[in-house]
Amino acid sequence: MSGNNISFAKTDGGVPVVTEFIPGCESSGYMIAVGTGSRDEYPEIFGLSHLLEHVVFRETKTRTSYQMAKEMEGAGGELNAFTGRELTAFYGVTIKETKDVAKEMVSDIVANPLITDNDVDLEKKIVLQELSMIENEPESYIHDLFSQNLWRGHALCQDEGGKIEIVKGLGSKELKEYYDERYGIPNLAVIAVGNVDIEDTKAWASEKFDGMTGKKVIKRTAPPMPKQYYKFVKNKSEHCHTGIGFPAYSPDDPNRTPALLLGAILGSGTSSRLFQNVREKKALVYSVYTAVEQNSDSAAMVTYMSSTDANVVEAVETTAKVFKDMKDGGLEKGELDRTKKLIKGAIVRSMESTEHRMYRLGRDFMLNGKYRSLEKRLQDIEDVTEEQVMHVADDLIRADRLNITVLGQGNRDIKKFDPVQLDI
Repeated sequence: MSGNNISFAKTDGGVPVVTEFIPGCESSGYMIAVGTGSRDEYPEIFGLSHLLEHVVFRETKTRTSYQMAKEMEGAGGELNAFTGRELTAFYGVTIKETKDVAKEMVSDIVANPLITDNDVDLEKKIVLQELSMIENEPESYIHDLFSQNLWRGHALCQDEGGKIEIVKGLGSKELKEYYDERYGIPNLAVIAVGNVDIEDTKAWASEKFDGMTGKKVIKRTAPPMPKQYYKFVKNKSEHCHTGIGFPAYSPDDPNRTPALLLGAILGSGTSSRLFQNVREKKALVYSVYTAVEQNSDSAAMVTYMSSTDANVVEAVETTAKVFKDMKDGGLEKGELDRTKKLIKGAIVRSMESTEHRMYRLGRDFMLNGKYRSLEKRLQDIEDVTEEQVMHVADDLIRADRLNITVLGQGNRDIKKFDPVQLDI
């Protein structure tokens, strides 16, 4: 099963292996994706996925963190990881002649972590600082708050870092139990990008991970359709940070790509409707942009903006008017073609990075077990019609599904704001 330099195989033990060979690439990247994240936690362990991601770097059966750092950097590479709502991933990238070091380091931390009391205690101090820092960075914190409110009552509302008071109480016992339960087949996948080979990657994955069998199958329930909701969150920030958006489509929905185009028309780049109408014409915000945030069974199309307290209500009202004008007035001449080129340009530029390409391939595969070549992604964008974009606009931009979250000191009007007053 291959095409456009992307190949798929499975080890004898059943670990999926996806590789993308890039001709002429001077680097090699290897990712181990574990299909568990913050949405798969229960209240007593909120934040454990993220803490465990940190702790496994501390010490393995064969190396200390310092030894790992020396070997990886001595190979011209980087070892890193991230935790999401549905995925925890570990990756190593080196120059092509030292690719075996990348494979060894990333497999060592995933297959052989010690998870000692001392390691957990040390790493908790770092994670707790990170969580505190996030709450003091409103331009990042608003993303977490919006998702918490949009998916309220469902596991998707659980942000990646967890709750500080819960993380404080976690110990090596809980982390080891979680690791033993979830880090293994059928929750593992291997992704390799750059100067890589499918058979070599498969042989390495089989050697390192085929013995990690019999783990818990992660079961998830899709969230119910969100209803209209508004929440103001008090913060010391001198600016108001706002998220305003709607639920969108799952990865296998044919409307997914048209929704991507719609979001870009509204809020990608300085020529977008929101940037021009909310910032350039009225100077109501410092920043404004729209993103489509994808999960395996759901998504959201969200506009984020930062403004002063004095401007926030008018900024929200102007944004709502842009949404309505999109539905009522349709596309401008050349607007869709210009936006297609904007998105394709951003994709092509990002694909020049081995790390970004590996992240994209791994995330796509873990979302729904599928992947698309660069050529297929670009063609899917090119194939979108004006009729499809307008269908998606009518389907997504709905007052009964409008969700707004505002973070800031807040004036009287925004604290008592009611989304019913918006004409969408």
